[in-house]
Amino acid sequence: MDFKEILEKRRAINFFDPDRDVPEDLLRAVIEDAAKAPSSFNLQPWKLKVVRNPERRAALRAVAWDQPKVSEAPVVLIVLADREGWKEGNDTLEKHFKNNLVPEQRDWFINATTGLYGQSPEFIQAFANKNAGLFAMSLMYAASNHGLHTHPMDGFDLEGVRREFNIPDNYWIPMLIAVGHLKPGAEIAPKAWRQSVDEIILD
Repeated sequence: MDFKEILEKRRAINFFDPDRDVPEDLLRAVIEDAAKAPSSFNLQPWKLKVVRNPERRAALRAVAWDQPKVSEAPVVLIVLADREGWKEGNDTLEKHFKNNLVPEQRDWFINATTGLYGQSPEFIQAFANKNAGLFAMSLMYAASNHGLHTHPMDGFDLEGVRREFNIPDNYWIPMLIAVGHLKPGAEIAPKAWRQSVDEIILD
């Protein structure tokens, strides 16, 4: 599938086939592809909670505005944005440093990430959301490439999801992503209006 076809096939569908699973190896392939997304200083401040169990999906639906697709899709991903991903000692930061940099770069690296992203709560939140958004979009494109459908959702009770799934405070929850196959007989409407190139570019 070429990229233009991926762009066309990637749709936010509302009707998932509850009887058709997403095998674990397929989901892992999607996540592995999405992990190639860019991030600030390669800090990769994102994690996922994978919700498969029907009872847990029902619990998630209860704090996600009772959206049927949350329980009908075989998998729902809770996207987590690590607000502490820029801090010295953060596990992912330290793994990046160990694998890609040299000890002589450490002071520069920590000063740069702290100076850019640790200035204020607003900078910290923006850092987490921007990078997790890049990862989330890559997840949806990767899923499309593997023949799956998705639906990103921000209609949920943030604190309700945090409590129900024991999510630590350092993680913001930018969205949920339902993953699965289109329900048989369900129609996909044509893509909605998009801005033209000239409308997007400001003078």
